[in-house]
Amino acid sequence: MSATPPAPAPVILGDEPGSFPHGTLAERHPAIIRQVGEAFPYDPDRRRALDALRENCLTGVIEPLPADAPDRELWAAWGLAEHTGRSWFEVPWLWAESHFYRRLLDATGYLGNGAWRGVDPFRPAKLAELDAPETDEELAALDDLSGLPAEERTQALLHGSLWGNRADLGFRLSAEAGGGEGGGGGQGDALLVDDSAALWSLLPPGGRGTLCLVADNAGRELVPDLLLLARLLEEERVARAVLHVKPHPYYVSDATPADLLDALRRLTRAGGTAAGYGRRLWDALGDGRVAVRAHPFSCAPLPYADLPAGLRADFAAATVTVLKGDLNYRRLVGDRRWPATTPFADVTAYFPGPVAALRTLKSEVVTGLDAETEAALTAAEGQRWRTSGTHALIQVSA
Repeated sequence: MSATPPAPAPVILGDEPGSFPHGTLAERHPAIIRQVGEAFPYDPDRRRALDALRENCLTGVIEPLPADAPDRELWAAWGLAEHTGRSWFEVPWLWAESHFYRRLLDATGYLGNGAWRGVDPFRPAKLAELDAPETDEELAALDDLSGLPAEERTQALLHGSLWGNRADLGFRLSAEAGGGEGGGGGQGDALLVDDSAALWSLLPPGGRGTLCLVADNAGRELVPDLLLLARLLEEERVARAVLHVKPHPYYVSDATPADLLDALRRLTRAGGTAAGYGRRLWDALGDGRVAVRAHPFSCAPLPYADLPAGLRADFAAATVTVLKGDLNYRRLVGDRRWPATTPFADVTAYFPGPVAALRTLKSEVVTGLDAETEAALTAAEGQRWRTSGTHALIQVSA
């Protein structure tokens, strides 16, 4: 991948009132602090810390980490000194969002030495979603796939992974969506780019390659990712997989090793086809065919263009790296105001190996659309199509 990248577009900031990034910083982050505080019986010190974080996010400036912070050196390398003393709204949005979640771990005591050390502040919400009746319905839908031809079954599981907690819709409608950009109706109309054929060309049956799967959310979004992984192993499209999760709680619902175990247990107790997939994955983890990584850079406030050497080598050795979700997409292409028609292959040319993005659109950045598609979306929805979560991309650069 030696193509010259396009000239950088402006980095997305959160300083424009009324914009999606500004709303995230000014409204969503304070709401998250409130929800976390309501989910736990935190002591007065923790509650004061949460109140202070909320006030700091709205009217304060970015401050140094505590002197005893275990990740102080990491954040120094990630640009904390450069942004210290500046408003949260004046630094790159990706950096500000990531740092907010790091500060939330301080406020809740996750990184401290007290009783709340290691307690995931988002765990109640994750478990509630995983145990919801809708999850039972989605897993039961797997049994309906058994009569489909093998390729259609695999494509259905790809769509389930793409659409996350709309997985049942992905299982049921993927055959209708068909191949090619735009599909054939229903969900297919919401799939703006479909490079799934290119993905399967990298992972043919019997190909015996290595897959790196960089997960996004836990709960009902991680479950279909695991089902897809189990299916690829079953078809021997991969001989080995490396599943990348976050080393600590991040962005409310991002998957950690503990969330992976919760999802596997949920699969194995589901019965039917789902339980079979869960047991296969459990065995694959035990015999080394599936490895789990929780690298600190997975929670870095930086684009993947700044990959450290170890991760770069891992991705270079993979047959393909599949990045799930909106945040991974932002980090892959750079959280910049690219024209939507900027070729995906150009902005990912730096990546050390073949890369695929499975992403529903929940933030403003997007690349790889044709001009006609962008114009039609904008005429119908304004700019809401970029952030509503109702449109998706399967993009591949080899």
